[in-house]
Amino acid sequence: MKTRAITAFFFTLVMLASLINGYAFTGFYLILSIVALLEFYKLVKTSGIRPHRNIAVLAAVIIFLLTASYHYFQFELKYLLLIVPLIFSVFIFELYKKEKIPFANISYTFVGFIYVTIPFCFFYSLGFLANFNLYNFHLPLAFLLLLWANDTGAYLFGVKWGKHRLFERHSPKKSWEGFFGGMFTSLIVSYLISLQFPEMKPIVWAGMSILIVCFGTLGDLVESMLKRSLDAKDSGSFLPGHGGFLDRFDGLLIAAPVVYVYLYLILH
Repeated sequence: MKTRAITAFFFTLVMLASLINGYAFTGFYLILSIVALLEFYKLVKTSGIRPHRNIAVLAAVIIFLLTASYHYFQFELKYLLLIVPLIFSVFIFELYKKEKIPFANISYTFVGFIYVTIPFCFFYSLGFLANFNLYNFHLPLAFLLLLWANDTGAYLFGVKWGKHRLFERHSPKKSWEGFFGGMFTSLIVSYLISLQFPEMKPIVWAGMSILIVCFGTLGDLVESMLKRSLDAKDSGSFLPGHGGFLDRFDGLLIAAPVVYVYLYLILH
């Protein structure tokens, strides 16, 4: 528990520091998304599947940088089409590999983009949602604070009062009491955020909080399902006491796209 707390403290400081300006934000989350993607491919390789990691990482870097360029330089979205030949080269390269399950390799290569890279791009884009070419740390910071508040509240309420299992097949420790405790904590934090960042009404912040709690919890369950299907405990060991980056950001992967769509429809 001590190791877990120390790791969480220092990594939280690093994450908060990354929000200082747009360039630090871009560099940090580009690296983070690539490391999480590598963890995903390393995880699925334990089951005998051989995704096209190098092509995938190159495509992921291009996708993220094009997303950043779209916000900074107003590049047209049509330039995203440049990655189409690269992505579909996966099918061609698989022809020259002597594998028994070629389409499993191809499928998991694409799943990596959908499950890891695209959600990180949506989270990154929260920093530019209020104004497409001006970075603002309010929404990314609020997202992280609400996500952490949910995790903390769910843990504390679950340990104290958790009796009714939320989804025992995939996560035997999660409880409904923890789920609603996390929502309660997150809603309190959303109100405090609304006092500091008045650009959105408290009800909008509350809606963002509820979405993060619901879809963040589902993201946690999805990653648990992935690890159980591959008979793995953690996605990595980079963060002592916490596992890998994929373990720490599983809630973000499902919640970020949903929250982005919600806020985009409200703000535009």
